[in-house]
This record gives sequence, C-alpha cells and structure tokens, in this order.
Amino acid sequence: MILLILTLQGIPSVTLTSTFRGPRVRESSGVAVSRAHAGVLWTHNDSGDDAYVYATDLAGADRGFVRIRGARAVDWEDIALGPCPTRGGACLYIADTGDNERVRESVVIYAVPEPDPPARAGRAVASAPAVALRLRYQGGPDDVEAIYVSPRDSALYLVSKGRSGVVELYRVSRNAWDSDTVVTASPLQQLPIAPFATVGRLVTGAAIRPDGGLVAIRTYTEIYTFVPGAGGILSPSGWPVCNVTGLEPQGEAIDFLDDSTFVLTSEAASIGRGLIHTVRCPGRHREE
Repeated sequence: MILLILTLQGIPSVTLTSTFRGPRVRESSGVAVSRAHAGVLWTHNDSGDDAYVYATDLAGADRGFVRIRGARAVDWEDIALGPCPTRGGACLYIADTGDNERVRESVVIYAVPEPDPPARAGRAVASAPAVALRLRYQGGPDDVEAIYVSPRDSALYLVSKGRSGVVELYRVSRNAWDSDTVVTASPLQQLPIAPFATVGRLVTGAAIRPDGGLVAIRTYTEIYTFVPGAGGILSPSGWPVCNVTGLEPQGEAIDFLDDSTFVLTSEAASIGRGLIHTVRCPGRHREE
C-alpha cells in the first residue's frame, strides 16, 4: 500500500508495511534497525510493561522478546544502537527518560550488548547484564523521548520533547559511563524546532545514520534532518521538513532503514495494533 503525502516543499513516499503482530507490543515507543541481524527491528513498549525489548521486522512478525537483565522499566521512551560504552561491539541503548510532568530528579539510560533474536515467535530469553547511566539535567527535570548514539565518538545525545517551549539537545560523553554517581547532562544547543503541541510538534524520537553523517529528529507529524559537526553540534541539513501528518495515531519512533529511507513505528491505532511505515523524504540522500 503506497500513500503520497503532499508537503509545501515536496512529496514523501510512504509505505505502510504492516502492523505489529506480536500481542505483547501495544505501544511501540522506540525502534532500532539491527545491523547484525538482517531484517530485524528492535522495539519496546511505553510505560506499563516490564523490561523487555521485542524483535520484529517490516512485516510485523513476532520474533520473540528479550528480558533486559538488571534493568527496570519506569517509562521507556526510545531505543538506539551504537558502540558499547564500556566494551567493544554494538549495544542497544534504552532510554528510561519519560517525564511528562517533569518531576523525575534523575533518569536512566541502559546499555546492553545487542542480543540475538530468540529462535521462535513468542519465546523469551535473557540478555547479557545491562549497564546503567543515571543522569539529571542541568536546568532541572526535563521530558526526553529521543536519543541517539554517535558512531563517530560514542557520545550519547538526548533531545527534549519541547514541553518547556524549546527543544534542547544534550550531550553525554562516553567517559560518563565510568561514573558510579548521577551524571549531569548540560544542554549543547537549542534546536530550530518550534514546539507547538496543537499541531503535534513535540519531539518523540531521533536517529543517526550508521555512518554518523545525518541525524533525524521526528515529532508526531514531521521529520527534521541535521548534519552533525564538531562536538556534536547540529546544523540543518538543507532537506525540506518532511510532513507525515495523519500517518499514525501517535507516532513515536524513527530509525534509518538505509541511507535515505526511514522506518517509523507508532502506538496502537483503532484496529488495536501499532503501525509500521517506511518513509522516503524528498531531498539529498547523502551529504557530500
């Protein structure tokens, strides 16, 4: 099924690939495209679930689930793949950072070596032990639903939802994972995204291209792209803002499927299952 959505700047190509078939996946709040296991997508529920990540694919298949050892699930909001912070290899990073009321004094990011998907549907396995990074924000509690990890310097980046009236980008260096105390995350910059809840302009997910050359930040209704520079500072990519208004009932997650195609997932629609889309936005497909 192909849908075309008109924007002022261009026409993105959108494909509804499936809905989530696994009965446990009710609120897909984050998505990460595996680079080690072809076709596998990792996702997790929003608040209300235990510490599980779920393996699926573009067809929404139930490919089992993994219990993250040593983790708790208060309000998981995003998931990302990146270099492990304390060892070699690739890790899943899980952001227990949801804070709609902005009252949490500290939040947690978990990192766990990317597991193998379970051998069959409905099967649960345990991950390797996760390591936890506890952090607070310099300006006080903030609501964060979007993270990414740079493959270039292994730094963790967090993007605020915009409830304070601005969208803040925070950077936490890889060295912070060596601390056994609560780390303070300082704002790196305010992003040129003007929060406007009425039209769905609140940040719900982020991703970085595997080569580190492009960052995508999504709201409920739009996708913005940026080029990372020195120290992780983001500059507008020159791509048009990609308008996906009406695509999902509550769009939460984004990752790069390839250099120029995104995968988006959402919470459950009226049919009772979350949606999986691929989106190809107009613009340049690779920075020179």
